[in-house]
Amino acid sequence: MLLEFKANNYMSFKDELTFSLVPAPKQKGLDYSVQHLKIGKKEYRGLCSAVIYGPNASGKTNIIGAMDTFKTIVLRGNIRNGDDKNNPNAAANALELIPNNSNAERDPVGFSIKFIEENLLIEYSLKINLGKFLEVDFPRKIISESLLVNEEIVFIRDQGLEFGTFDAIHSFLVNAFAQNAESAISLAKSNLNDKELFLMNGFKTMFSAKLTSLISNWLDNKFMVIYRADALHVTRRFSDPKKKSVYIEKTLNEAANYFGINSNALVYVIEGDDAEAKLCSLFRGTEKSTAISAEIFESYGTIRFVNMFPLVVNALLNGGTLVVDEFDASIHPMALMSIINIFHNDEINIHNAQLIFNTHNPIFLNANLFRRDEIKFVERDDDTHCSIHYSLSDFGTTGKGGVRKNEDYMKNYFIGRYGSIKDIDFTPIFESLLDDRKEVQ
Repeated sequence: MLLEFKANNYMSFKDELTFSLVPAPKQKGLDYSVQHLKIGKKEYRGLCSAVIYGPNASGKTNIIGAMDTFKTIVLRGNIRNGDDKNNPNAAANALELIPNNSNAERDPVGFSIKFIEENLLIEYSLKINLGKFLEVDFPRKIISESLLVNEEIVFIRDQGLEFGTFDAIHSFLVNAFAQNAESAISLAKSNLNDKELFLMNGFKTMFSAKLTSLISNWLDNKFMVIYRADALHVTRRFSDPKKKSVYIEKTLNEAANYFGINSNALVYVIEGDDAEAKLCSLFRGTEKSTAISAEIFESYGTIRFVNMFPLVVNALLNGGTLVVDEFDASIHPMALMSIINIFHNDEINIHNAQLIFNTHNPIFLNANLFRRDEIKFVERDDDTHCSIHYSLSDFGTTGKGGVRKNEDYMKNYFIGRYGSIKDIDFTPIFESLLDDRKEVQ
């Protein structure tokens, strides 16, 4: 369960961005959105969903991009550039794209995350110097790195490397660690690399491969960050596939039939020796069935839904956090409303799955659907081109600017009560075009 993500000096977010899924104080109602987990005697609460609003180019996608970039850096284990051609997030590979482009100083880039997995509260933070925007040849350096488990310091990397207590992770330590602790600590301190994360290298090999695996597995499999959902393509592979085989997934077809398809069924077709399957539309005839590429016959919205739905299923079955850029593009609001309601259904969402997405659709600005602390906004300053992020709950409930749960959030948003909206009028452009044409004539 994700509790908090922070980033600073990341693209349009020059100052610190704090994206919190911890329920705001004094927020009442929609209790099904609040998840409860106990670690020892302490209870932690987290929100099961969040929706992000803001005008075009405000920085909504940069929040999701920051999550994806942080995840990629940690899993890669270093701050060198990557070469994942399948990742549409260019900053995850070319780290020189990360620093705020208006920043004249070489301020560090910072990330931190707080989440709960297997009854452990994990807090990991990383601060790196990447130079200025587009400074390719700058000698990058990890400035600081820290890991806390159950609110106790495991290690802090700053000027050097210091260790706290291992009490919370004693069952995760490598064999015979107690006998070799002193030499492991000494070796770790003398072998730090400016470009390599201690968590994924020295800590993994000398202290706890099990804890590092827990963290990396959560990031890789449960923190499902979909940057640019329009580019999403879910690859299906089958073990021991037979040549020219057709696979029908019952759950996917049931969902697709509710959503709407133009064929009898959607199937995965294996051709040749490749285990990778191709999504096809199946047409059943009186004598034989025919399968053609789904991209030819099905709507774009159907293809997007079919690619997205397995991730929704994965999140709900495994307690994952699904973060999607433009989740609602080409998908009918009623289909999305059903998915949101499933995440809010504590009889179905029994594994504390979470859904986070950005949107332009005002239909979700509804007090009966989202709590005020689940409704997030991003606004970008026209002069500095820097973004800020805030929640509807930040307005409070009293005074002239207060927001009460029985208000019409959609109406108030469109009249500018909450900011994060632009008054756009293209009329002068066309008036000028017509005037220019009159002068020519």
